[in-house]
Amino acid sequence: MKIPRIVLFIATVAAIGGLLFGFDTGVISGALPFLQEHWTLTDSQLEWLTTSVLLGAIIGAIASGGVTEILGRKKMIIVNAIIFFGASLGCAFASSITELIIMRMVIGIAIGITSYVVPMYIAEISPKKYRGGLVTLNQLMITIGILASYITDYWLSNDQDLESWRAMFMVGIYPAIALLIGMFFLPESPRWLISKNKLEKGRAILEQIESKDQAQQIIQDVQYDLTVSRNNSGLKELFKPWLRIPLSITVMIFFFQQFSGVNTIIYYSPTIFKMAGIVSNTASIIPAIIIGAANVAACAFSVIMLDRWGRRKLFLIGISGMIPSLAVLGISFHFGEQLGDMLPYYAAGSIIAFIIFIAISLAPLGWLLISEIFPLRTRSLGMSVGSLAHWGFNAIVAFTFLKLVNTLGVAYTFWSYALVCVLGLLWGYFYIPETKGKSLEEIEDHWRQGKSARSL
Repeated sequence: MKIPRIVLFIATVAAIGGLLFGFDTGVISGALPFLQEHWTLTDSQLEWLTTSVLLGAIIGAIASGGVTEILGRKKMIIVNAIIFFGASLGCAFASSITELIIMRMVIGIAIGITSYVVPMYIAEISPKKYRGGLVTLNQLMITIGILASYITDYWLSNDQDLESWRAMFMVGIYPAIALLIGMFFLPESPRWLISKNKLEKGRAILEQIESKDQAQQIIQDVQYDLTVSRNNSGLKELFKPWLRIPLSITVMIFFFQQFSGVNTIIYYSPTIFKMAGIVSNTASIIPAIIIGAANVAACAFSVIMLDRWGRRKLFLIGISGMIPSLAVLGISFHFGEQLGDMLPYYAAGSIIAFIIFIAISLAPLGWLLISEIFPLRTRSLGMSVGSLAHWGFNAIVAFTFLKLVNTLGVAYTFWSYALVCVLGLLWGYFYIPETKGKSLEEIEDHWRQGKSARSL
């Protein structure tokens, strides 16, 4: 059985939101060196500029859970495409650092919403057999967006033109236009339609992606689940004892994902390589492009393997590889003087290894698992909590990275991230569930029975 073409088309178009997520988080890395010289920014101002998009993402995550449940997944993605377009223009034409920070914060609001609405939409429209790969297609598009931002930064960078950063931000309008146009051709989530008593519309969409018998079973399961939780508000239901495990998984998987330090590499990779001895602003972007390409390749591998090997196996393999990669990165900087001109190569090698391991595990699994483990009635709010956790932890790491480097040194900073990964390995052994091949309704029933994560 092949993936229905309509499902692949829907997932691909919706995942342009992931491309925007990746592009607008990654584009800042190549722009920072130029912005620092253009406006003579301090390290503190650089951290605020980097963190502004994350603060916006936190706002988007907090404010949008209920709105997404009211408007629907499709309309929310369309609204976000409009925000991406307007804020990208605002960044390109910013006349001061304050104005740029505000525009980056607006982009962050769209990123915060998109980061969970897109995987939720894809999960709710995907056959269970292919759900892992299709949802992870969004993560693949995120990595492609990051790589595209690095290539754009390099292509548009000019050491003689300190305002090169303006064109870098401007490129973001093109995928925003593509997403906006594409979403008008896609259907609404059938599960959301059924939850809003639009049964026939939901059935018509389900029967295009599932057999008639399977579509009818999904409708019955959704209606039963809604009946069971009808007397509770989504927020009240979210904090009931039977959902404590999925809620804790949602928060903790993003804690370990972010405190591995992954986004210090995404945001600061040219800065890190300048620490390693590369002088030119333009040349410092080249290793970032190589890292971005490795990220895309590893994520493409995870798209294929998640529905074959399963979630737990990839998590344990990935985080087990992240630990030595970060340890070697710290060692490289610790012995930087002895390594001399070889330091950038050792740093690049260990960072590429780290990126490969996280790209097959924590990076895609965070968004995939939280799109699977919540019941329909609380899915928007549960994923909103996950998005809030992701961006909150992300902001803390981004805002403290340069402070840690200046206080502890580069080596001890990366060693501290490695220690977090050791704790993450222990946590994941007990709490990462195996959701491969199970319907969203079967997963909900598992939690209602009070069973553990490992027994799923």
